[in-house]
Amino acid sequence: MKYDVIIIGAGPGGIFSAYELANANKGLKIGVFELGRPLDKRRCPIDGDKIKSCVKCPVCSVMSGFGGAGAFSDGKYNITNQFGGTLYEYIGKQKAIDLMKYVDGINMTHGGAGTKLYSTANTEIKRQCLQNGLHLLDAQVRHLGTDINYIVLGNLYNELKDKVDFHFNSPVSDIEKTDCGYRVIADGEAYECTDCIVSVGRSGSKWIEGVCKKLDIPTKSNRVDIGVRVELPADIFSHLTDELYESKIVYRTNTYEDLVRTFCMNPHGVVVNENTNGIVTVNGHSYEDPALHTDNTNFALLVSKHFSEPFKDSNGYGESIARLSNMLGGGVMVQRFGDLVRGRRSTVKRIEENFVIPTLAATPGDLSLVIPKRILDGIIEMVYALDKIAPGTANDDTLLYGVEVKFYNMEVALDENLQTADKGLYVIGDCSGVTHSLSHASASGVYVADHILENL
Repeated sequence: MKYDVIIIGAGPGGIFSAYELANANKGLKIGVFELGRPLDKRRCPIDGDKIKSCVKCPVCSVMSGFGGAGAFSDGKYNITNQFGGTLYEYIGKQKAIDLMKYVDGINMTHGGAGTKLYSTANTEIKRQCLQNGLHLLDAQVRHLGTDINYIVLGNLYNELKDKVDFHFNSPVSDIEKTDCGYRVIADGEAYECTDCIVSVGRSGSKWIEGVCKKLDIPTKSNRVDIGVRVELPADIFSHLTDELYESKIVYRTNTYEDLVRTFCMNPHGVVVNENTNGIVTVNGHSYEDPALHTDNTNFALLVSKHFSEPFKDSNGYGESIARLSNMLGGGVMVQRFGDLVRGRRSTVKRIEENFVIPTLAATPGDLSLVIPKRILDGIIEMVYALDKIAPGTANDDTLLYGVEVKFYNMEVALDENLQTADKGLYVIGDCSGVTHSLSHASASGVYVADHILENL
């Protein structure tokens, strides 16, 4: 079968590429190949009753399927160049912001209308952070919530399903160059196209690395973020989350001068498992519907690690730490902050008697046996720093789940059009190493689709 454009991956980058191409009314034949299932068929077997922990499905429904890993996230679209990726280095700062706003507009017309757009600019909180050695990054933040995000994705799919050929449960095994474009091999079948857009997300990191090696596409090592997910009473952070919702706060440690940052803040949310390439890590979700709110807020504290010669496998380093956690805890571990600073493990009894009730069934343990000392020291310093602007953060009952690891793909060598040296082969979204967020990934999809349309 021949297509004008084949898109590999139905995450945010792939979806917005397909949306832009399909609605251009150019008569293009578009095929989207996705490892996972359609949105309405994505189900995690963890029910909290019979199944309480990850069973390591061959294809994780939380990570793969229509909507990608962001489908069951809390739907935060950060409109900023200060974090979330380096898309602006390729296309320019204003263009990147304009595309993120364009994506926000599409989300609003597909079920997101009425959700709030927050801003961190010119706030009293920013001044308080500076006074305490913390730095609040500027951004506009659109919070859809996991529930509204799901509705938006469902509406986008309903609009696209008659305009685009979706191939679900169709892992792509190979991409081959042809005289007229590319041949994509999926489920043993060959499909040809003129232009090919690769958008396989973070979970496709190993796959895209293999493609780059085969096609001699240069790459360079990226960072890995390692840390914990913090869970505490929502009231402690309410003065931040009510005004900002998502506050990206950065702290430089006194001991090592490492940067520690908050990430993915979920007011009144839940802590969840995440399966990446068979490794169980932790993440967080939150909902727009007040009926689904909990009494807790959760967020990640992450330390970025870059490696130079001779070691380049940053993802392998992160995986080894996550595997150690899985080995000791059978999955995600949880520890009271008071137990951690006293040098003792948390037990089932201590967790049961804790004032903060965990929203994830995790194994009580000792994170100091898993997370390297330098990283753990930085996290502890950050907790005490946050306690100055949100008193209660460093309470004994604050829960730390580990480990949280954010894997970043090796940076793929791309030109200003996010195109490889092979004409017509584009790499977008988080698998490119260029973007690290829903908004940046979506914007990259629109950008590449517009470039293809301009060159028809």
